[in-house]
Amino acid sequence: MGNVYRAQNVTAYIIYELNESQHFVNNLSIQNLLSTVETKWQQTFGHSAFEEIVYAKEEGYIVKEVFEEYEANGTSHIALPATEYYLKYGSFQLIERTYAVPNFTQEEIKLVQSALAQYRYRLFLQAS
Repeated sequence: MGNVYRAQNVTAYIIYELNESQHFVNNLSIQNLLSTVETKWQQTFGHSAFEEIVYAKEEGYIVKEVFEEYEANGTSHIALPATEYYLKYGSFQLIERTYAVPNFTQEEIKLVQSALAQYRYRLFLQAS
């Protein structure tokens, strides 16, 4: 049984992985990848990967919160995940930090990595 994660955290993982391997990532590719992850997750674990509502569109799934967060980037490359504000208990200082990467299990990592491999392969085919 797979865990359920915030879509922003899964997106952070995707952005870091693609930037590390020097692959292009923008808002539309994130939505495409989240759609692939959601489909694989449903097939493997029988439930959604995300806490948020996943909207089915003709172009694929769209997680509204993630789409809106990266909408300002347009079709430009995204180098870092979005930020969130965090207030530590007992502290008076609001901290801005990037969304954390989820603590995936080994099976979940394989699933997300297979979605990333599919994406990289599609990029390779488009470049050829």
